[in-house]
Amino acid sequence: QVQLVESGGGLVQAGGSLRLSCTASLRTFNSYSMGWFRQAPGKEREFVAGVSPNGGVTNYADSVKGRFTFSRDNAKNTGYLQMNSLKSEDTAVYYCAADQSWTPSRVGRMYDYWGQGTQVTVSS
Repeated sequence: QVQLVESGGGLVQAGGSLRLSCTASLRTFNSYSMGWFRQAPGKEREFVAGVSPNGGVTNYADSVKGRFTFSRDNAKNTGYLQMNSLKSEDTAVYYCAADQSWTPSRVGRMYDYWGQGTQVTVSS
């Protein structure tokens, strides 16, 4: 059974940083694009960032571009979302996902596997 496990969430002050990790139990991790999505209370889930299987292609939501960086270590089956200059509007549950494709999609339904989420709270 495939599992994606997120970690690294927590409470941080506005302007601070957090690094989220997502470790996947995928035998062929290096053939999967990964994505991060988030859902704030009362809002729909939204795309945050994606990375291609070899890490060469990344894409970001406009709201996080320049502040967040998505990288991956295929030897560790792990992806990392470095979040800097955090704002109160970044507060949400963050989910990682995996999609067996060469291009990271911004569409959640394209992803095959999902983690259970990690809470990020940014205090102003």
